[in-house]
Amino acid sequence: MTSVSPPRHIPPVRRFPLLAALLMAGVGACSPLETFNAIVPKDAGVASVGRDLAFGTDPRQKLDLYRPAASATGKPLPIIIFLYGGSWNSGDKGGYAFAGRALASRGFLVAVPDYRLVPQVRYPTFLEDNAAAVRWVAAEAARYGGDPSRIVLVGHSAGAYNAAMLALDPRWLGADRTRIRGFAGLAGPYDFLPFEGPVTRAAFGREPDPASTQPIRFASRDDPPSLLLHGTGDTTVLPRNSQRLAERLNAAGATAELRLYPGVGHVGMVTGLARPFRGRAPVLADVATFASRVTASP
Repeated sequence: MTSVSPPRHIPPVRRFPLLAALLMAGVGACSPLETFNAIVPKDAGVASVGRDLAFGTDPRQKLDLYRPAASATGKPLPIIIFLYGGSWNSGDKGGYAFAGRALASRGFLVAVPDYRLVPQVRYPTFLEDNAAAVRWVAAEAARYGGDPSRIVLVGHSAGAYNAAMLALDPRWLGADRTRIRGFAGLAGPYDFLPFEGPVTRAAFGREPDPASTQPIRFASRDDPPSLLLHGTGDTTVLPRNSQRLAERLNAAGATAELRLYPGVGHVGMVTGLARPFRGRAPVLADVATFASRVTASP
């Protein structure tokens, strides 16, 4: 199923001139978003319930947790694990509190993990770190009010690649893959052979079987439902990545929904989660609706 979301009212960015200047200067384009995160208005009614929680022994193997300050039902919450992008060589969970809080405000326990990056590691180590974070969340979520049987993986850019591999390729999560109720990818690279640029060569160039690194290879009927979101103005990761993966998943008998946002660029897919920029594309609403649907009991 493919849909093109109609243009939404763009909020008066001049009300947030510093934010606009940062975005136009490229802050957040595959880089940490600490400055953006520090000044952007956050969603109210959200509590930070865990900071720097270790899921491994490396300093990068830590995560932060967010949840609604009050639960409407008192029942365990469905879980979103948000994997940020950064070309597999940059990023820090501290720059994505705005994303964690935004998703938590929609009724989820949200984990935002760090993971080891290039050049400290290369493929597949960053996937192994992401898988370790998922297992930690599954083991510990009940302590923080989460339901470990209802997990949705959400990622942007390189993080969407990581989330797709965990959701589609059983090598990484094994039996824990059954906990994944859905995958939502924001502007992800899923079909990018050959490794032509320095970013992909640095991250994947030593892999003797390049095809095994591509999410599109693992489309099968037993994959969880997928929501693939992309901006038509994205020149960093071309929309054809999401289009091809959606086609392959649906052809294999899985369920994949593709949504294209007219004119939205690569950075706009993640900053669209922030309050001042939600009018540009309904990224948050679409992800939250999807995650609520796929985690509905039973």
